[in-house]
Amino acid sequence: MSFDQPDIGTIDGSRFSCLIVAASYNSTLADTLLARTVERLTASGMPSDQIEVLRVPGSNEVPYAIQLGIETGNFDVCIGLGVLIRGDTIHYNVIAQSAGDALQTVALKNRTPVVNGILVAENLEQAEHRIIGDVNRGSEFAECALQLASLRKEREAAK
Repeated sequence: MSFDQPDIGTIDGSRFSCLIVAASYNSTLADTLLARTVERLTASGMPSDQIEVLRVPGSNEVPYAIQLGIETGNFDVCIGLGVLIRGDTIHYNVIAQSAGDALQTVALKNRTPVVNGILVAENLEQAEHRIIGDVNRGSEFAECALQLASLRKEREAAK
């Protein structure tokens, strides 16, 4: 994972709505990732009542919940959050691949941007560094969502 963060400028989030589906597994880190994501969205001007948060057990359940949310037609963009840390087996990698593929499929099928904010780490130290340390992936995921929501609105307006 790169530490080079894109500079997307400032995007006014006041005109967007966002669904965030966050896995509960690895709850301390997942809760912080969620809080930092919401913090950045609201700092952009997105009203808190335009941000809906759903919790699911694990990262594998995130795409399904996002699909349900998209079907309401209430959201300009969605963010899937989770924290996967390597254990004794490669199960974390299987879940990361499966969830990532499913999130992309949901986005393309529904023509709604979906940000893959499922953080995958080799160990707890890596995960902590990217969530509560020097790297603020929650903010990055929120900024990506703002950029995609803006792109979507621009393209819809151009039709």
